[in-house]
Amino acid sequence: MSPKISQDPMYQLLRDEKVEEFNKLKSQGKTCDLIGCDFKGLDLRNLDASGLDLTDAYFRGADLRSVDFRGCRMAGASLADAKISGCYFPESLSPQEIMMSVDRGTRLRQPDS
Repeated sequence: MSPKISQDPMYQLLRDEKVEEFNKLKSQGKTCDLIGCDFKGLDLRNLDASGLDLTDAYFRGADLRSVDFRGCRMAGASLADAKISGCYFPESLSPQEIMMSVDRGTRLRQPDS
């Protein structure tokens, strides 16, 4: 399955690296479907990822530094070559699982929690 480029306006904000605007709308209750979306090479620092479903998302080469992914669904996501310094990840993902995804591009296997 290839990563998708959704026409959802909230997703498009992230594609345009307008993270603060995305966070503002999210805090106002706006939602979007990010399952399987392509975030390749994007700068997503400061993203409010709380409660997002990032199942099967594609983060190759993305700058995710200091993003807090706790509470996110990330099963099937790929972190190949992503910058993850300072990130928090769901406790259900082991450090080995995360590093295999960053180093080898494997999809994250996140058990149901």
